[in-house]
Amino acid sequence: MRYGLIAGSSRFPVLALEEARRLGHEVVVVALKDHAPPEVERLAARCYWITIAELGRLIDILKSEGITEVIMAGQVKHTSLFSSLRPDWRLFRVLMSLEQRNTDALIGAVQKELEREGIRLADSTLLLKPLLAGEGVLTRRAPDGEERKDIEYGRRVANALAALDIGQSVAVSERACVAVEAMEGTDAMLRRAASLVNGRPLRLVKVSRRRAHLLFDVPVAGPGTIRTMAETGATALAVDAGRTLLLDRDEMLALADQHGITVIGYPPEGE
Repeated sequence: MRYGLIAGSSRFPVLALEEARRLGHEVVVVALKDHAPPEVERLAARCYWITIAELGRLIDILKSEGITEVIMAGQVKHTSLFSSLRPDWRLFRVLMSLEQRNTDALIGAVQKELEREGIRLADSTLLLKPLLAGEGVLTRRAPDGEERKDIEYGRRVANALAALDIGQSVAVSERACVAVEAMEGTDAMLRRAASLVNGRPLRLVKVSRRRAHLLFDVPVAGPGTIRTMAETGATALAVDAGRTLLLDRDEMLALADQHGITVIGYPPEGE
Protein backbone atom coordinates (compact mmCIF):
# COMPACT_ATOMS: atom_id res chain seq x y z
CA MET A 1 0.00 0.00 0.00
CA ARG A 2 0.99 3.62 -0.53
CA TYR A 3 0.05 6.27 2.02
CA GLY A 4 0.67 9.88 2.81
CA LEU A 5 1.51 10.81 6.39
CA ILE A 6 1.24 14.26 7.95
CA ALA A 7 3.83 14.18 10.75
CA GLY A 8 3.40 16.18 13.93
CA SER A 9 5.31 15.96 17.20
CA SER A 10 6.07 13.03 19.54
CA ARG A 11 7.19 9.48 18.66
CA PHE A 12 3.84 8.71 17.03
CA PRO A 13 4.91 9.41 13.39
CA VAL A 14 8.25 7.61 13.84
CA LEU A 15 6.59 4.46 15.18
CA ALA A 16 3.96 4.58 12.42
CA LEU A 17 6.68 4.83 9.77
CA GLU A 18 8.70 2.00 11.30
CA GLU A 19 5.63 -0.23 11.24
CA ALA A 20 4.81 0.81 7.65
CA ARG A 21 8.34 -0.15 6.58
CA ARG A 22 8.02 -3.50 8.36
CA LEU A 23 4.76 -4.18 6.50
CA GLY A 24 6.22 -3.10 3.16
CA HIS A 25 4.11 0.04 2.72
CA GLU A 26 5.48 3.08 0.90
CA VAL A 27 4.84 6.30 2.82
CA VAL A 28 5.32 9.87 1.60
CA VAL A 29 5.71 12.19 4.59
CA VAL A 30 4.69 15.82 4.85
CA ALA A 31 6.44 16.92 8.04
CA LEU A 32 5.39 19.98 10.02
CA LYS A 33 8.31 22.30 10.81
CA ASP A 34 8.90 22.85 14.56
CA HIS A 35 6.78 19.77 15.26
CA ALA A 36 7.91 16.59 13.50
CA PRO A 37 11.02 14.69 14.69
CA PRO A 38 13.91 14.68 12.17
CA GLU A 39 13.94 10.85 12.06
CA VAL A 40 10.90 10.88 9.77
CA GLU A 41 13.18 11.79 6.84
CA ARG A 42 15.14 8.55 7.21
CA LEU A 43 12.01 6.40 7.30
CA ALA A 44 9.98 8.06 4.54
CA ALA A 45 9.97 7.17 0.86
CA ARG A 46 10.09 10.95 0.37
CA CYS A 47 9.80 13.75 2.90
CA TYR A 48 8.61 17.33 2.45
CA TRP A 49 8.82 19.97 5.20
CA ILE A 50 6.09 22.62 5.43
CA THR A 51 4.78 25.00 8.07
CA ILE A 52 1.41 24.48 9.68
CA ALA A 53 0.18 27.52 7.74
CA GLU A 54 0.71 25.95 4.26
CA LEU A 55 -2.49 24.03 3.57
CA GLY A 56 -2.31 24.73 -0.16
CA ARG A 57 1.22 23.35 -0.38
CA LEU A 58 0.18 20.26 1.59
CA ILE A 59 -2.55 19.52 -0.94
CA ASP A 60 -0.24 20.21 -3.90
CA ILE A 61 2.37 17.78 -2.53
CA LEU A 62 -0.15 15.00 -1.93
CA LYS A 63 -1.66 15.43 -5.40
CA SER A 64 1.73 15.53 -7.11
CA GLU A 65 2.65 12.27 -5.33
CA GLY A 66 -0.61 10.63 -6.35
CA ILE A 67 -1.65 10.15 -2.70
CA THR A 68 -5.34 9.40 -2.18
CA GLU A 69 -5.18 8.30 1.47
CA VAL A 70 -3.36 10.21 4.21
CA ILE A 71 -2.81 9.62 7.93
CA MET A 72 -2.32 12.35 10.54
CA ALA A 73 0.24 11.11 13.08
CA GLY A 74 1.53 13.14 15.99
CA GLN A 75 0.38 16.15 17.88
CA VAL A 76 0.16 19.73 16.68
CA LYS A 77 0.72 22.40 19.30
CA HIS A 78 -2.60 24.18 19.69
CA THR A 79 -0.70 27.41 20.39
CA SER A 80 0.37 27.27 16.73
CA LEU A 81 -3.04 28.74 15.92
CA PHE A 82 -1.80 31.95 17.52
CA SER A 83 1.69 31.92 16.04
CA SER A 84 3.17 34.65 13.85
CA LEU A 85 2.89 32.44 10.77
CA ARG A 86 0.69 33.84 8.03
CA PRO A 87 -1.82 31.32 6.67
CA ASP A 88 -1.74 30.76 2.92
CA TRP A 89 -4.87 31.66 0.95
CA ARG A 90 -6.34 28.19 1.31
CA LEU A 91 -5.92 27.99 5.08
CA PHE A 92 -7.06 31.61 5.41
CA ARG A 93 -10.28 30.70 3.61
CA VAL A 94 -10.78 27.72 5.92
CA LEU A 95 -10.16 29.82 9.03
CA MET A 96 -12.59 32.50 7.91
CA SER A 97 -15.30 29.88 7.42
CA LEU A 98 -15.09 28.66 11.02
CA GLU A 99 -17.39 29.82 13.77
CA GLN A 100 -15.02 28.27 16.32
CA ARG A 101 -11.29 27.58 16.08
CA ASN A 102 -11.24 24.44 18.18
CA THR A 103 -9.57 21.20 17.09
CA ASP A 104 -12.67 19.46 15.79
CA ALA A 105 -13.80 22.44 13.74
CA LEU A 106 -10.38 23.18 12.23
CA ILE A 107 -9.33 19.63 11.37
CA GLY A 108 -12.85 18.84 10.19
CA ALA A 109 -12.66 21.75 7.74
CA VAL A 110 -9.19 20.63 6.56
CA GLN A 111 -10.60 17.13 6.07
CA LYS A 112 -13.30 18.54 3.78
CA GLU A 113 -10.68 20.45 1.77
CA LEU A 114 -8.72 17.23 1.29
CA GLU A 115 -11.83 15.32 0.26
CA ARG A 116 -12.62 17.95 -2.38
CA GLU A 117 -9.27 17.04 -3.91
CA GLY A 118 -9.92 13.28 -3.76
CA ILE A 119 -7.76 12.69 -0.69
CA ARG A 120 -9.24 10.66 2.16
CA LEU A 121 -8.16 11.13 5.77
CA ALA A 122 -7.59 7.63 7.22
CA ASP A 123 -7.66 6.35 10.82
CA SER A 124 -4.52 7.78 12.44
CA THR A 125 -3.95 4.54 14.37
CA LEU A 126 -4.14 2.45 11.20
CA LEU A 127 -0.54 1.24 11.50
CA LEU A 128 -0.36 1.12 15.29
CA LYS A 129 -3.36 -0.85 16.52
CA PRO A 130 -1.19 -2.98 18.86
CA LEU A 131 -0.16 0.19 20.73
CA LEU A 132 -3.71 1.10 21.74
CA ALA A 133 -4.23 0.75 25.48
CA GLY A 134 -6.00 -2.37 26.65
CA GLU A 135 -8.71 -2.51 29.28
CA GLY A 136 -7.82 -3.10 32.93
CA VAL A 137 -4.68 -2.60 35.02
CA LEU A 138 -1.60 -2.43 32.75
CA THR A 139 1.08 -2.16 35.44
CA ARG A 140 2.12 -4.40 38.33
CA ARG A 141 0.35 -2.17 40.85
CA ALA A 142 -3.41 -1.64 40.73
CA PRO A 143 -4.98 1.65 41.89
CA ASP A 144 -5.79 1.78 45.59
CA GLY A 145 -9.14 2.96 46.93
CA GLU A 146 -8.23 6.65 47.05
CA GLU A 147 -6.79 6.58 43.56
CA ARG A 148 -9.91 4.90 42.18
CA LYS A 149 -12.14 7.55 43.76
CA ASP A 150 -10.02 10.32 42.22
CA ILE A 151 -9.99 8.56 38.84
CA GLU A 152 -13.76 8.10 38.78
CA TYR A 153 -14.26 11.76 39.63
CA GLY A 154 -11.62 12.82 37.12
CA ARG A 155 -13.23 10.79 34.32
CA ARG A 156 -16.55 12.56 34.84
CA VAL A 157 -14.84 15.95 34.66
CA ALA A 158 -12.55 15.04 31.74
CA ASN A 159 -15.38 13.61 29.62
CA ALA A 160 -17.47 16.74 30.15
CA LEU A 161 -14.54 18.97 29.13
CA ALA A 162 -13.59 16.82 26.13
CA ALA A 163 -17.14 17.16 24.85
CA LEU A 164 -16.55 20.93 24.74
CA ASP A 165 -13.17 20.46 22.97
CA ILE A 166 -11.31 22.16 25.82
CA GLY A 167 -8.77 19.43 26.55
CA GLN A 168 -8.39 15.71 27.02
CA SER A 169 -6.62 15.58 30.40
CA VAL A 170 -7.25 16.68 33.97
CA ALA A 171 -5.18 16.50 37.14
CA VAL A 172 -7.12 15.50 40.25
CA SER A 173 -6.27 15.33 43.94
CA GLU A 174 -8.62 14.32 46.75
CA ARG A 175 -11.70 14.54 44.49
CA ALA A 176 -10.88 18.07 43.41
CA CYS A 177 -9.98 19.07 39.86
CA VAL A 178 -6.65 20.84 40.31
CA ALA A 179 -5.87 21.63 36.67
CA VAL A 180 -7.39 21.23 33.22
CA GLU A 181 -5.34 20.72 30.07
CA ALA A 182 -5.91 23.41 27.48
CA MET A 183 -3.40 24.55 24.85
CA GLU A 184 -0.28 24.05 26.98
CA GLY A 185 -0.27 20.23 26.83
CA THR A 186 -0.25 17.50 29.48
CA ASP A 187 3.26 18.00 30.88
CA ALA A 188 2.81 21.73 31.48
CA MET A 189 -0.62 21.08 33.00
CA LEU A 190 0.85 18.55 35.45
CA ARG A 191 3.62 20.93 36.50
CA ARG A 192 1.06 23.68 37.08
CA ALA A 193 -1.06 21.28 39.13
CA ALA A 194 1.94 20.22 41.23
CA SER A 195 2.57 23.87 42.16
CA LEU A 196 -0.93 24.05 43.66
CA VAL A 197 -1.27 20.93 45.82
CA ASN A 198 1.54 21.32 48.37
CA GLY A 199 2.91 17.82 47.88
CA ARG A 200 -0.42 16.00 47.84
CA PRO A 201 -0.54 13.17 45.28
CA LEU A 202 -2.01 13.86 41.85
CA ARG A 203 -3.89 11.53 39.49
CA LEU A 204 -3.78 12.07 35.73
CA VAL A 205 -6.89 11.23 33.71
CA LYS A 206 -6.83 11.26 29.89
CA VAL A 207 -9.92 10.65 27.77
CA SER A 208 -10.69 10.64 24.04
CA ARG A 209 -13.14 12.91 22.27
CA ARG A 210 -16.72 11.66 21.99
CA ARG A 211 -16.52 10.80 18.33
CA ALA A 212 -16.87 7.58 16.39
CA HIS A 213 -13.54 7.91 14.54
CA LEU A 214 -9.83 8.13 15.36
CA LEU A 215 -8.87 10.32 12.42
CA PHE A 216 -7.00 12.92 14.48
CA ASP A 217 -6.19 14.19 17.98
CA VAL A 218 -5.84 10.69 19.46
CA PRO A 219 -4.76 10.78 23.14
CA VAL A 220 -1.14 9.73 23.56
CA ALA A 221 0.96 8.72 26.55
CA GLY A 222 4.53 7.48 26.66
CA PRO A 223 7.71 7.35 28.73
CA GLY A 224 7.82 11.15 28.84
CA THR A 225 4.38 11.20 30.41
CA ILE A 226 5.54 8.82 33.16
CA ARG A 227 8.70 10.86 33.81
CA THR A 228 6.64 14.03 34.23
CA MET A 229 4.22 12.18 36.51
CA ALA A 230 7.11 11.01 38.69
CA GLU A 231 8.52 14.55 38.77
CA THR A 232 5.17 16.07 39.81
CA GLY A 233 4.01 13.44 42.31
CA ALA A 234 1.27 11.91 40.13
CA THR A 235 0.65 8.32 41.18
CA ALA A 236 -2.03 7.07 38.76
CA LEU A 237 -2.77 7.37 35.05
CA ALA A 238 -6.20 6.47 33.68
CA VAL A 239 -6.81 6.31 29.91
CA ASP A 240 -9.55 5.25 27.50
CA ALA A 241 -8.93 1.66 26.41
CA GLY A 242 -8.83 1.13 22.65
CA ARG A 243 -8.62 4.88 22.00
CA THR A 244 -5.29 5.92 23.58
CA LEU A 245 -1.87 5.24 22.06
CA LEU A 246 0.83 4.08 24.47
CA LEU A 247 4.04 4.99 22.67
CA ASP A 248 7.14 2.89 23.43
CA ARG A 249 4.71 0.83 25.49
CA ASP A 250 7.15 -1.59 27.13
CA GLU A 251 9.50 1.20 28.22
CA MET A 252 6.56 3.29 29.42
CA LEU A 253 5.07 0.56 31.60
CA ALA A 254 8.49 -0.48 32.95
CA LEU A 255 9.09 3.14 33.99
CA ALA A 256 5.67 3.25 35.62
CA ASP A 257 6.50 0.11 37.60
CA GLN A 258 9.88 1.56 38.56
CA HIS A 259 8.21 4.70 39.98
CA GLY A 260 5.27 2.87 41.57
CA ILE A 261 2.79 4.51 39.19
CA THR A 262 -0.36 2.60 38.27
CA VAL A 263 -1.74 2.74 34.71
CA ILE A 264 -5.27 1.55 33.97
CA GLY A 265 -7.45 1.44 30.85
CA TYR A 266 -11.18 2.14 31.19
CA PRO A 267 -13.92 1.50 28.64
CA PRO A 268 -14.57 4.83 26.86
CA GLU A 269 -17.72 6.66 27.92
CA GLY A 270 -20.76 5.33 26.10
CA GLU A 271 -19.28 1.87 25.48
